[in-house]
Amino acid sequence: MKTALLIIIICICWSRCWGKKVRWCTVSAMEQRKCAELAKALAGVLPPAALAAFGRLSCVRTYSTDDCINKLQANRADAVTLDAGEVYTAVKQFGLTAVAKEIYSDGSCVMAVAVVRNGDLDVRSLRGRRSCHSGARWTAGWSLPLGFLLSRNYLPWAEEQPLSQAVSEFFNASCIPGSATMATSLCTLCQGEKSYVRHHNFHCETSHNEPFYSSQGALRCLQTGKGDVAFVDHVALTSIHEDEREDYRLLCTDGSRARLGEFQHCNLGRGPGRGVVTRFNYRTIARKFLNAVQTAFGRQGRARQRFQIFESASYGSRNLMFQDATKKLAILTDDSDISQVLGLDYVALLKGLGHEGSSLQDSVIRWCCISAAELLKCERWALSIKSDPLVCVKASSMSNCIEKIKRDEVDAVSLDATHSFIAGKCGLVPVATEYYGEQCVTSEDKKTGTAHFESDVLPAVFSVALARRSTRGVSLSNLMGRRSCHGHMYSPAGWLLPVQHIIGDQENSSAPCDPSTVYSKVFWKGCLPGSQGALCKVCVGGKEEPGTKRCTDNHNERYYGNMGALRCLVGDPSGKSYGDVAFLEQHNLEDNIQSLNSSGWAEGWQPSDFELLCTDGRRAPLSEWESCHLGAIPPNIIMTRPVLTSRVYDFLMKSQETLSAHRDLEFQLFESQSYGESDLLFKDASRCLVHSTHLDYRAILGEEFYRAAEAVFNCTHSDILDFCQQDVCSIF
Repeated sequence: MKTALLIIIICICWSRCWGKKVRWCTVSAMEQRKCAELAKALAGVLPPAALAAFGRLSCVRTYSTDDCINKLQANRADAVTLDAGEVYTAVKQFGLTAVAKEIYSDGSCVMAVAVVRNGDLDVRSLRGRRSCHSGARWTAGWSLPLGFLLSRNYLPWAEEQPLSQAVSEFFNASCIPGSATMATSLCTLCQGEKSYVRHHNFHCETSHNEPFYSSQGALRCLQTGKGDVAFVDHVALTSIHEDEREDYRLLCTDGSRARLGEFQHCNLGRGPGRGVVTRFNYRTIARKFLNAVQTAFGRQGRARQRFQIFESASYGSRNLMFQDATKKLAILTDDSDISQVLGLDYVALLKGLGHEGSSLQDSVIRWCCISAAELLKCERWALSIKSDPLVCVKASSMSNCIEKIKRDEVDAVSLDATHSFIAGKCGLVPVATEYYGEQCVTSEDKKTGTAHFESDVLPAVFSVALARRSTRGVSLSNLMGRRSCHGHMYSPAGWLLPVQHIIGDQENSSAPCDPSTVYSKVFWKGCLPGSQGALCKVCVGGKEEPGTKRCTDNHNERYYGNMGALRCLVGDPSGKSYGDVAFLEQHNLEDNIQSLNSSGWAEGWQPSDFELLCTDGRRAPLSEWESCHLGAIPPNIIMTRPVLTSRVYDFLMKSQETLSAHRDLEFQLFESQSYGESDLLFKDASRCLVHSTHLDYRAILGEEFYRAAEAVFNCTHSDILDFCQQDVCSIF
């Protein structure tokens, strides 16, 4: 009965292939033999009549995966399984399409690990060593490790040179199968047979005829003493015999080393595993073929005693046709975009590494702006510098900037501490940090002659609660039913820090931990740009079109940010729509009060007309903010995608150098009042931008602020975090 049902299922799948012969691409004699055995097994499962009606599997022998891709494009083969980096190339440069992904025990991704023999080698001392890689442009053997080395500035990469040249100059010698056309030193360690006949040359090719091909081959390169380090995927570690495992260690990103079994926390990054590609007009047939084969010969296949598609040992090798560690194939739908299949981070990494070749985009820095005022300042910045070209891109909010960086639509932005926390969770990394100290200290880069700003101490600013002096009854202990003014959604001073003081002072409070929920319960109404409901009722919208763009999470809402919260406290120019308490940052507060008069917003206000609300219930003058505040706020962090850190940092340093050398320029990087706002692009309190590519965002934020943010977001819904946490490794 079971056999009959199996035949019916496979017949249905094959009958819909319209009698097409499926031509599978192989890259070695061993893989050709396994493919032939699969064809024979299918013939044994299907009755002769079905074979005649539905066609057969045939195996097309090629000499490399590059040759496979060419044959697929030329309609001389139909399908092949490739590393994710090759999948991207096949889709973007050859017009092929992905139809399936391999799924492993912990999802569809692999971790890139650097394996070395026991010794003193660490990830910071790889320059001049001999390297073994699974393959050129492969996830674990190329893209992830090089992305990591670039993000830490361990691997120098001059803008005008190809990445392959930078890699060949970094390592003393290498074997990177598939790199023969890039740089000769990248193939020095390879062992494949050399021949002047193209189809017989296997040296440094992506074929099992190159002994050091794939993760298994890279480990072989290390084990035979040819190389000092092997960049492979974590799946390959299981092939190292138990008796030998103590002879090897993994290199961790912090400079430490770990045992082979500790790859979960000691790796160079995680990226998509292998996928099956075909021509676009063949995708329906390929999917049905894969479904049929998996139904018969997969892990739960009804005929798996006859043949197993995820087993290769009996053919004298590993990972033939598919990875042996594959649990199943996830069949992709027609609407699966390559960014969904491989993940936004990985696609952005490949673009950053030049997988699509050079373009105009590679020579510019795209800065994210969240309002017309920021766009204007950014454009004047671009006109004032003579370094790399700057392009200004409009976004709707800081969260939208994070999303656009993830999508490779912009490159960098300066984020407040809370948004930096979110960006860090989204995989972005620090480039530089705003410095609010008295004096910036420069250190000269001897190689470039460029002045870099360094500091071991990163001064904070502080969150304060501000009230009009005339409203004597307002204090932190009696805010129930008042009207509130907050800088914007997720702002440290206006959203994150005040909530812990407000919760503690409300009697009979159920103490929800979502700040927006707390504020909506405590306050009658307010203005929290980016929020909704009662917390938008005090907002006034845009200046150009009154009543429009109300409560937007950017400067188009006149009550946005520190200056906006102050305007909210005094009311709009007509004296209406105001709050009783404002939560904002203490820096530049007196200057902002003075600008109320000069900007024409409100007349007659002086710093003495306002008081701070202290946590002990008292009120204090503005000058006493050091003893009357709601908490310290870490500095803003300029963040980007990991592979761009060096380029963005160099741009910022050149920009600072240019502007510092020409103080007569009308444009000032850390000044915003001439645009009618405050803190545009950077905080006005900034003195300079200091080097931070060597620091983790958590280290810059500090443990106290990091834990506070983590506690809040553990119980607060966030659309941007939902977007970032769409894990391509586990959604299939």
